[in-house]
Amino acid sequence: MIDGAIRFLWCPVCREPLSRHERALRCPRRHSFDMARQGYVDLSAGRLPHTGDTAEMVADRAAFLSAGHYRFIAEALAAHRAEGLVVDAGTGTGDYLARFLEGSPDATGLGLDVSKPALRRAAKAHPRAAAVLTDLWRPLPVADATAAVILNVFAPRNGPEYRRILRPDGLLLVVTPAADHLTELITAYGLIQVDPEKAARVSGSLGEHFTLDAAATHRRELRLTAGETRTLVGMTPSARHVPMGDLPGHDVTVTAAVEVAVYRPR
Repeated sequence: MIDGAIRFLWCPVCREPLSRHERALRCPRRHSFDMARQGYVDLSAGRLPHTGDTAEMVADRAAFLSAGHYRFIAEALAAHRAEGLVVDAGTGTGDYLARFLEGSPDATGLGLDVSKPALRRAAKAHPRAAAVLTDLWRPLPVADATAAVILNVFAPRNGPEYRRILRPDGLLLVVTPAADHLTELITAYGLIQVDPEKAARVSGSLGEHFTLDAAATHRRELRLTAGETRTLVGMTPSARHVPMGDLPGHDVTVTAAVEVAVYRPR
């Protein structure tokens, strides 16, 4: 719900605090931002160079995550605890944020994303989670030093802004694909492969503002039906490049492997 997160938000135009006025948030300078009927708030100030995941991609992601295939990722994140604000930067359907909040009863969640179809689901993901439309590459509508934890799962990494909104004692939890993530599908069907320079790029985007505290690889073998494989591909950028008719019509075993890194602010 947005009410629990309002105190952490600020106006994307003038950076003044926001308050609720019926179906809108307003600042003292009378900038006003409407709440969508699905529950999320648009704090983009109209500055959206792209629209993020499509409704079809979001539906596939919701189906795949609800089946529990990536629950091991959620469990790795939820091994940490938080009191205060938890920001999920690139929240998608809000699944990871919801599971994190289940283990942190004194935390308030805030999911940020540029995809309206994703935010329609994220707004309902958990009673203590709010959802906000914003571009992660731009200044975030979140007040300075307010986040206890930032979750960043397969999403853009805006190092300066994450450092600005994170408390001095806070944690940034970053999930990125390991080198062998979905390797069977990449090899057989031409999915977009993991960038071999991924680790260097992550370090480069965060190193000026954060110190790596810990990192671990989490790996699972997934036995997927043909339908689940199509759903998995459908929720990724490869959906735009791989014809679904080329995917297997039988069960497959797929490696899911991710790096979970814990950063502390410098």
